[in-house]
Amino acid sequence: MSTHTIRVCCGTGCIANGSRGVAAALREAAARAGAPAVSVETQVKATGCHGFCAKGPVVAVDPDGISYYQVKESDAEEIVASLGGAPVERLLFRREDGTFARGEADNPFYEGQVKIALRNVGKIDPLSLGDYRARGGYEALEKALAMAPEDIIAEVEKSGLRGRGGAGFPTGTKWRSCAACEETQRYVVCNGDEGDPGAFMDGYIMEGDPHSVIEGLAICALAVGAEEGFFYIRDEYLVALDHMARALADAEAAGILGDSVLGSGRRLRFEIVRGGGAFVCGESTALMASIEGRVGEPRAKYIRSVQKGLWDKPTVLNNVETLATVPVILKEGYEAVQELGVGRSRGTKTFAMVGKVKNGGLVEVPMGTTIRQLVFGNGGGIAGGRPFKSIQTGGPSGGCLPESLLDLPVDYESLDANGTMVGSGGMIVMDDRNCMVDVAKYYVGFLAQESCGKCTPCREGLRHMHAILTGICEGKGTEADIERLEELGFTLKEASLCALGKTAANPVLSTLRYFKEEYLSHIQDGFCPAGVCRALVVFGIDAEKCKACGLCAGSCPASCISGEGKQPYEIDAARCTACGNCRKACHFEAIHPEKRMAV
Repeated sequence: MSTHTIRVCCGTGCIANGSRGVAAALREAAARAGAPAVSVETQVKATGCHGFCAKGPVVAVDPDGISYYQVKESDAEEIVASLGGAPVERLLFRREDGTFARGEADNPFYEGQVKIALRNVGKIDPLSLGDYRARGGYEALEKALAMAPEDIIAEVEKSGLRGRGGAGFPTGTKWRSCAACEETQRYVVCNGDEGDPGAFMDGYIMEGDPHSVIEGLAICALAVGAEEGFFYIRDEYLVALDHMARALADAEAAGILGDSVLGSGRRLRFEIVRGGGAFVCGESTALMASIEGRVGEPRAKYIRSVQKGLWDKPTVLNNVETLATVPVILKEGYEAVQELGVGRSRGTKTFAMVGKVKNGGLVEVPMGTTIRQLVFGNGGGIAGGRPFKSIQTGGPSGGCLPESLLDLPVDYESLDANGTMVGSGGMIVMDDRNCMVDVAKYYVGFLAQESCGKCTPCREGLRHMHAILTGICEGKGTEADIERLEELGFTLKEASLCALGKTAANPVLSTLRYFKEEYLSHIQDGFCPAGVCRALVVFGIDAEKCKACGLCAGSCPASCISGEGKQPYEIDAARCTACGNCRKACHFEAIHPEKRMAV
């Protein structure tokens, strides 16, 4: 009788949907069925994220190559009973044409994906050192121990790997600069303080494959001559913190880290520092100040951290995804990364795709993949079949791109030239019911709240910019406000102390660049075309489209919708609060925004 391994996604998203209960139910079902050849514990594995977060909990069956979605505890018996036979069809992914995808190999969500940073995530038990080593884990570290530091750095340089945390600085160049410093006390730091709204790439790598990040930091330490390092991890990432701590303890117990790395006599000691709870602590110098126990504020970078970082010692800081990629470069050769991508953007990039997209989740694709492929290929298009309007890339400091740029390749240079950035890898998809002025206001408000306040341009500029955007959304804007926003954006970019302020105007400048007519509609017409800005709209009902189903009336908190029998319903505009609940409830596109008339 054949052996099967059932992998249950226990990433944070699937845990929230009950995947731990699913894993327990599968173990119980396997035990009752007398699962053959291996113990129940090794047969049902709780793994990291499988990527397809929109359809979680996800369960995969090996070696059958079957993937099940939105699995419930009650499905466990049927899944176990089907092992080695026909799959449980109702739990498979249904494609747009109505056919079923048996597994990842024929699921459009995974089309074009190349897993490097995510190579083990979803495949192994993240708490099992044995699982990691069975897939070649720590072989790159063994190889690095036999190499000269110069040769390690050269291999990373030839790969073309650039920092995946946002700035895109060449990783090998950073390492070389630190290694060249005369100061012998050096540090290495992993930035796991992922704070972008809608981003979760680094968190899921730490949850699903913590040893790959540890191995990457260890190789970095050998390359630059450091013996101590830190993992600075966002305090809210409870699962990632737990898995990283347990992986570190296991690595030390196995002699992989400690006073003699893999018996080499080389010393490496790492520890975890919990994040300070501030978005600005993702900035390198603020992060290092936080590790030192000081207030997390950035400093001017006239002296780089590779020269004077932690405690004024040379320090290399790389993010989680960058470090998770490093072992592949050492183990498989620089070509594994260098042969993928476009131009100066080599390798792959992970993206967290969220928002108004059907199939949201975590993807890893070669640099140069188009936005269209990501949104309409991997993502399956816009939820509810609505029109695509915009995508914001790069986190809260990223820009918003229009439909006309769907075929833009996703790489550092292309995105920068069009007013946005790769950033850490967040992608937020928007449809025609998103107001771009409101979107800009939201992100500016977030950044204003998260600004450390150390420099005046950022502290005062963001507050003033937010006040102007609020006025426009409330119907109090003037055309002169557009010029003021552009002036403030230029000032922030040129005069702010750190990257938070320098990039903070991107949401505003990009929406002015691509969606200026929407600003003018708010200012000149006193109307929000998307129906979002409540001071400017009420909702009306198209009598020809209304089916008199009553769903709109049932969803209205103001009780301002009325109708009888099969006659079209009506909205009392004087009482409408423009909450939008009725439009969300309507299945027939009968409800539309109208200009709110002055009282």
